[in-house]
Amino acid sequence: MRLTAKGRYAVTAMLDLALHHDQGPVALADIATRQGISLSYLEQLFSQLRKRGLVDSTRGPGGGYRLVFDPDAIVVSDVIGAVDENMDSTRCHGKENCQDDERCLTHDLWTDLSHQIQMFLSGIDLAQLVERQRVREVAQRQQQVAVQVEPDGSRARNVQPAH
Repeated sequence: MRLTAKGRYAVTAMLDLALHHDQGPVALADIATRQGISLSYLEQLFSQLRKRGLVDSTRGPGGGYRLVFDPDAIVVSDVIGAVDENMDSTRCHGKENCQDDERCLTHDLWTDLSHQIQMFLSGIDLAQLVERQRVREVAQRQQQVAVQVEPDGSRARNVQPAH
């Protein structure tokens, strides 16, 4: 199993939504700024997350995305699966044709690992992550980073407040 940037970014963005769950819809531009993820990439991910029923969107001023369910009802494995990430550690993707079109010697080991990874990620929901002290510390630091709005309406990223 190799978790790609796609799965990592999806979990990060969903955790950001969970951290701001009580504040109404969250603009993808705000998530992009806080998390350092390309806005266009987030748009692609959120299209998939919306199709899988994990988020919904509100258009217009004050619009954005929000979780469809409470953070304690969304597990990490659902987020990763929603963006089509594969959590299979076998070379053959479970087809048992790993070595000369036959099952390899270590097939069961990698199948068991895949199962353990799935169980682990299915046992962690977004609310549990929000409650972690280090997650809250990072979120607080990210909130303190001011977003400067340029005269043309664009946003400058990672601008520290003047002291």
